[in-house]
Amino acid sequence: MKNLEITIEKTMYRSRWLLAPIYLGLSLALVALAIKFFQEIFHMLPLILQMKEADMVLVVLSLIDMAMVGGLIVMVMMSGYENFVSQLDIAESDEKLSWLGTMDTSSLKMKIAASIVAISSIHLLKIFMNAQNIANDKLLWYVVIHLTFVLSAFAMGALDLINKKKGH
Repeated sequence: MKNLEITIEKTMYRSRWLLAPIYLGLSLALVALAIKFFQEIFHMLPLILQMKEADMVLVVLSLIDMAMVGGLIVMVMMSGYENFVSQLDIAESDEKLSWLGTMDTSSLKMKIAASIVAISSIHLLKIFMNAQNIANDKLLWYVVIHLTFVLSAFAMGALDLINKKKGH
């Protein structure tokens, strides 16, 4: 019976490697996002002199939005791999991200929540800049959804603080 238990435990532990292709897949999502980012820039460049300032700001906000999503993908991909699969073996001579190896699941969760709020804020700003073309009830729903993200992030932070105080 003890051998069966050991086999099950080893199998469960080794199954964490099933996450590795998922994190690798996130790098493909990052490639797709980069393609869309540059597609947007190349689409904007020929029109830049004819664009209204508000339209230019909307495009730039979209680019910022994509950059933040890209950062979120990198953070989840790298931290998730390190937390759930294996430590990254990065040579001393290679460039290493300062936060790599320091982000546990709790801090990762908080950074993801903060990133989602920031991305939602940029999206909401884009919507407000185009508010004259959007129905008031839709604007209200955008604000409600954004506030839900904000309140969720605060609640997660408060729960994290409570858990840290209990643990100490």
